[in-house]
Amino acid sequence: MITVVERSPRPPALEVAVAHALVEQVNEGAFDSVLRVYRPAPTVAFGRLDALRPGFAAAAEAARRHGFEPVLRSPGGHAVAYHEGCLGIDELRGEPDPIAGMHDRFAATGELLAGALRSLGVDARVGAVPREFCPGEFTVNARGAVKLVGTAQRVLRHASLLAASVAVSGADRLRAVLVDVYAALELDMDPGTVGAVAGEVSDLGVDEVERAVLGAYGGAESALDAATLSLAEKLEPGHRIRTSTAAG
Repeated sequence: MITVVERSPRPPALEVAVAHALVEQVNEGAFDSVLRVYRPAPTVAFGRLDALRPGFAAAAEAARRHGFEPVLRSPGGHAVAYHEGCLGIDELRGEPDPIAGMHDRFAATGELLAGALRSLGVDARVGAVPREFCPGEFTVNARGAVKLVGTAQRVLRHASLLAASVAVSGADRLRAVLVDVYAALELDMDPGTVGAVAGEVSDLGVDEVERAVLGAYGGAESALDAATLSLAEKLEPGHRIRTSTAAG
């Protein structure tokens, strides 16, 4: 597995376009598998179904009011928020039948990330938290009470993209934007389920969590190749949300 580690945030639409470009590259056989670990800028990443909801335009504007750039992401699920206090993870694999392996990938990655957080002293478990944002069976939670890591997938004919976001610090900012975004989308969410790693073990930061995650996956670090970045730049417009577009 190629391991790409990036510590300088890109503009949010380009950041999600990089994941899109990588899954396209893997689908075409350019790579067998890629792990990308990155530091994001403040972003609210909406699912494609969110864009069909009547409150989507208001939700995008709510994100902007909180200082988060709204974008459309490739994987499924509902809106997620992340910022510089989070760690982004994209896991890409070439697959003969990516749909058949979806459940197993969710389960394996959930356990891997929970194990990485447990190694730092967090009471991390795999399982949904009642009324969490972007609910999922393989959420990584703390104490069964707050969500720390969400995962989502996209599959192509011969490739899968599993995207994860680890909330390390700044839970208050994430909670505030998600409350307004979910209210605009008319989706249920309990604000009390929004957590962060630093709320469980106070001296942990993104650097420590990144080291634990990379240690769990293994592999030497490398840089993003020029061809993938060039493709991402071409794909970027499809992930932007403009006010006129959001208004439909």
